[in-house]
Amino acid sequence: MTNLQIAARYRPIRWRAIAQSLFSHALIIVTAFAIGLPFFYMVTTSFKTLQEVYTVPIQWLPSNWNLDNYLVAWNGVPMARFGLNSLIYTITITLGEFLMGLLAGYAFGRLHFPKKDVIFFVVLLTLMIPGVITLIPRFLMLRDLGWINTYQGLIVPELSSAFATFLLRQHFASLPDEIFDAAKMDGAGYLRQLFQVALPMSVPITTTLLLLAFVAHWNEYLWPLIVTNTRDMRTLPIGIQTLKNLYSDVPLWHVANAGATMVVLPLVALFLVGQKRFFEGAVQGALKG
Repeated sequence: MTNLQIAARYRPIRWRAIAQSLFSHALIIVTAFAIGLPFFYMVTTSFKTLQEVYTVPIQWLPSNWNLDNYLVAWNGVPMARFGLNSLIYTITITLGEFLMGLLAGYAFGRLHFPKKDVIFFVVLLTLMIPGVITLIPRFLMLRDLGWINTYQGLIVPELSSAFATFLLRQHFASLPDEIFDAAKMDGAGYLRQLFQVALPMSVPITTTLLLLAFVAHWNEYLWPLIVTNTRDMRTLPIGIQTLKNLYSDVPLWHVANAGATMVVLPLVALFLVGQKRFFEGAVQGALKG
C-alpha cells in the first residue's frame, strides 16, 4: 500500500463540512415545512365539516373525506364566470407584458440609440415605486375614461412590466455578439434577429418569466377589487372571498378553503408541466446574474 493510499484511508473527517451540510438540509426542511403546512391545512380543511373547522385543538385531518364543500362552493357563487374573468385577465396581461417586455428588453439589450441608458434608468426607477401609490391616480384616470368595471379597465393599466423589461434586457445583453453579426450578414433585420435568433435561444428564461407573470396575475386581488364593482366582473380571488359568509354569519372556512383549493389547482398543474423549463431559467438567471 502506497503512502497516498494510506493517507487517503486515514484522512481526518471534515466535521465542519458535515455540520454545514446538516445545517443546510435542516434549513431546507424547515423552509419546505413552513411553506407547505398552510397549503396542506387549506386542502384538508376543504374536506372538513363546520364543526371540525372550529374544533380545539386543531383537527388536522377530516373524519370523512367528501366533495360536499366543493359542490357548495361551485353552486354558491358563479364560479365559472369568475374563472372566465380570471382567464381573460391573466392570459391577456401575461402575453401583453411579455410582448412589450420582449421588444423593450431587446431594444435596451442589443440596439444603440441616443439616451438609451437614461431611459433604461427611468424604467428601473419604476421598480422602486410601490404599486399602491399609483392605485388612486390610475383609478381616477379610468373613471374619467369610463372604464370602471370593464375588461379594458382591468387589463390596459397592467400591460407593461418593468421587471420583464429588465430581466429580458439583461438576458439579451449577455448573448454572444457573433451570432447577431452573422445574422446581419445574412440580411436579417432587427425583428428577424429577435424572433429567429434571440428568442429560440431564450426558451428557459422566457418560460420562467411567463410562469411568474401568470401566477402573479392569477392571484392578483387588490387591483381587480378596486376597478370592478359587480359580481359579473369579479375574478376568482375576489369571488371566493364571498364564500365564507355565503349562508351564515359564522365564517364558512371549509367552503372558502374548497374555493381556494380550486383556484390553486390550475397553478399547480401549470407548474408541473413547466417545471423543467422553470428551473432551467432560474439557474440560467442565477449564473448570469
